[in-house]
Amino acid sequence: MPKSFGKHAIIIGAGMGGLTAAKALSSCFDKVSVLERDALPATAEPRIGTPHCHQLHVLLRGGLDALNDFFPSFETELQKAGAVRLRVGSEILVEAPGFDPFPQRDLGIDSLSMTRPLIERVVRRCVEREPNIAFRTGCRATQLLASADGTAVTGVRYDQASGGSEEIAGDLVVDASSRGTLTMELLDRLELPHPEQTEIGVDLAYATAMFRTPRNAPRGWRAVFHRPSAASGRGGFLFPIEDHCWHVGLNGMHGDAPSDQRDEFIAFAASLRTQTIHDAIKNAELVGTIHRFNLPASVRRRFETLKAFPAGLLLIGDAICRFNPAYGQGMSVAAQEACVLKALLAARAKEGQGLDGLAAAYFQAIQGVLAAPWAVAETDFIYGRTRGLCPRDFQSRMQFSAALQKVAAQDEAVHRTVVEVNHLLKPQSALRDPEIVRKVEAVLAAV
Repeated sequence: MPKSFGKHAIIIGAGMGGLTAAKALSSCFDKVSVLERDALPATAEPRIGTPHCHQLHVLLRGGLDALNDFFPSFETELQKAGAVRLRVGSEILVEAPGFDPFPQRDLGIDSLSMTRPLIERVVRRCVEREPNIAFRTGCRATQLLASADGTAVTGVRYDQASGGSEEIAGDLVVDASSRGTLTMELLDRLELPHPEQTEIGVDLAYATAMFRTPRNAPRGWRAVFHRPSAASGRGGFLFPIEDHCWHVGLNGMHGDAPSDQRDEFIAFAASLRTQTIHDAIKNAELVGTIHRFNLPASVRRRFETLKAFPAGLLLIGDAICRFNPAYGQGMSVAAQEACVLKALLAARAKEGQGLDGLAAAYFQAIQGVLAAPWAVAETDFIYGRTRGLCPRDFQSRMQFSAALQKVAAQDEAVHRTVVEVNHLLKPQSALRDPEIVRKVEAVLAAV
């Protein structure tokens, strides 16, 4: 693709959204600069700017496919670095209310499990091979610069770790800073409205511990996902990661929080509906400390509804939509958004279009990426204390979902479709296939 969109693109933030956005833009601009506040480690280790990096991160198959699209050798490199390949359906034991466990089947889908520092390091290594992408570390972005008439973003002001402030000009700026604070501040300065914001107040508290995988580990599964019931809100998961360890996460909601003390953490595991996770870790060796994290709400900003938005500016990842991390969607969604951006730019280059109207087209195009994971986030309204505007059709959706689970437990083809939607391989609409709906309606009629 010819570099027809400008000389310089700027990315704010070197997380998953920023890294994939940099790759998406590298074929369209002469130079791409990634501004990052932290020093970026040469090895897979946590960094200050991502406090939740100690929590487990799983790449959904849809996210893995997106990264493979950007970097053809990515999946192989990630596995060589230590990520653990898991067979969805057969090796991941799912415990859900009414199904403890859900039937295990080989659905022909793999996922990878690893720590966040590992995946970021591998992606960063792939990005560093691009000759026109440069990382500027120790740079804290402080302001988006706007044109004199306020219609476009022209660059970024940032503070250097060594002291002093600098400005850098760019034809396109991507805010991948997680919270999107700089974009909101710019809209205020330009007296433009903020996007409508939808929140699902889950008050999630979770803790993650790393245990050495014991020699007598269970053989009937390699990972466990324990979904909370509406009554308790307590859930958990256990996944294998690099260095022959287990990452174990426990979570509670609305004031119920797991402890960062080993004995209390294990006691919390014993309070789940089943003893699967508890029995696996009760005598296992704890590696390091237990890390806690809180998420007040899942948040979705409706940038696609704005009638006015500065040219030369885009957002990606959590700055647009922040999900309940218990569902493991964030990194995969960010990678898929970057794929949407790449496709849009390719189409515009082919048609001889420039950057005019890119933001509106991008914000609209990613709605298909956000639909399925946001529908999952909305299931948190099953908890009575969840804050926010519950969808009007929520009860009928939950009835459909409950019946769908019953069908999937008996029907391998439906089970596979459910998993494909959950792994962002198919749109939410796939669950409304006439044949699936017919089977679900038969279950509902029998109630």
